[in-house]
Amino acid sequence: MADNIQTKSEAALVKKVGDIANVLAAAGVGFTDYITQLTYILFLKMDEEKEEMGLSSSIPDGYKWKDLVDLNGTDLIDKYEEILKELAKEDGLIGTIFTKASNKIDSPVKLAKIIDMVKGENWYMMEGDLKGAIYESILEKNGQDKKSGAGQYFTPRSLIKAMVDVTDPKITETVADPACGTGGFLLAAYDHMKGQSKEISKQNFLKNNAFFGADNTPLVVTLASMNLYLHDIGTNKSPIVCQDSLLDTSDRMFDVILANPPFGTRPQGSVEVYANRPEFVKTSDNQVNFLQHIMSIVKTGGRVAVVLPDNVLTDGNATAKVREKLLKEFNLHTILRLPTGIFYAQGVKTNVLFFEKGKPTEDIWVYDYRTGIKHTLVQKPLTRENLDDFVDCYCSGHMQDRVPTYSVDNPNGRWRKFSKEEVYARDQLKLDFKWIVSEEDDDRTLAEMIAQIKEEATSIAGAVAELEKLIGEVEE
Repeated sequence: MADNIQTKSEAALVKKVGDIANVLAAAGVGFTDYITQLTYILFLKMDEEKEEMGLSSSIPDGYKWKDLVDLNGTDLIDKYEEILKELAKEDGLIGTIFTKASNKIDSPVKLAKIIDMVKGENWYMMEGDLKGAIYESILEKNGQDKKSGAGQYFTPRSLIKAMVDVTDPKITETVADPACGTGGFLLAAYDHMKGQSKEISKQNFLKNNAFFGADNTPLVVTLASMNLYLHDIGTNKSPIVCQDSLLDTSDRMFDVILANPPFGTRPQGSVEVYANRPEFVKTSDNQVNFLQHIMSIVKTGGRVAVVLPDNVLTDGNATAKVREKLLKEFNLHTILRLPTGIFYAQGVKTNVLFFEKGKPTEDIWVYDYRTGIKHTLVQKPLTRENLDDFVDCYCSGHMQDRVPTYSVDNPNGRWRKFSKEEVYARDQLKLDFKWIVSEEDDDRTLAEMIAQIKEEATSIAGAVAELEKLIGEVEE
């Protein structure tokens, strides 16, 4: 019965929050702007609720919920903007949530609608899973909104869940995502770990010290910090930091890395990675640099699951050198080939690489969930059940029991082992393993084809720019 009540409460609140979004959207307020302001207002309200329970507030006097809630008109806008400006200067969790905060809703009436909606609920006393689920549903909706551009920060929850299930982080381990977006991997890891022990010391470690996330977009850091806070993670200090992970030279190491780094080249105006990380193989490819960064921050014996596009497995030159380092210093034991149609960036062919630090690669097991597989974001989205067979084949915790489904008698079996000899015999150590015969025509949409052409064009342009730079250096 209690579960039914919770489900109804969640559904009702999701609808309530969504209805306000629709009202504001009709008035020209984008989803991203809405959820950002909702984040700020929610935090002010929950801080007020804490105080009412006799707990201390971290927000300075004069900049609290009570200073805002009864205002209207230009007074409301002015006070709200003053609060955002001042709280952005604070340390700890407050400073993180209000990172570079600014007001994007200039209408007092529209701002008052959000405040009234938040005012009507007691958020702080809600169970963490409930209020977190409400917030997650809004983030997911935001990720699906093409106009917001938020899809780039969103990895399908079904894929995240499968990656966490097989990587199996333990309650005493540290988990990091150096390109965390809204915190999906960290939350899934938390859900996986929280039931492993009831010991208070382990639960405290889990909530306050187990997680680390980074993103270089202030807005995303705000959303991720609030997302974790609503799940009762990092209630004193957010585990999320606003930084360019590729320039991070700290010596902090982690037991488990889960990530889906941004694709493409570095944004214009960014500091060159190699200038700050001379130990890296020099390349302008974002994904290859993220792979190098991840390799540098995982502890010996630690485990990694990372989503990477095909070019990381096939490109030559610098990328091939990084693959060689990966194979020699890490045990790349598993590759999951993914289909198109599961990410908001259309047409991108990706893989999940699973590896451990400390031993060189021997055999590589490959699961082909691409050939002959069709998914779309709306009509046929990827579900966790779609990956059940992969998870079963993976044999997490007992990988010695793996059994291939591929054989001479079953040449289209999706689970196949490639020996060390087969791997090292491949040209430039390319890891694009294909064996399933598919007679199907190219089933990509026109949009997916165009997106892939654009991606390849960008990659070629980056390579040409790098070559021209090298030629210039030689001529000098």
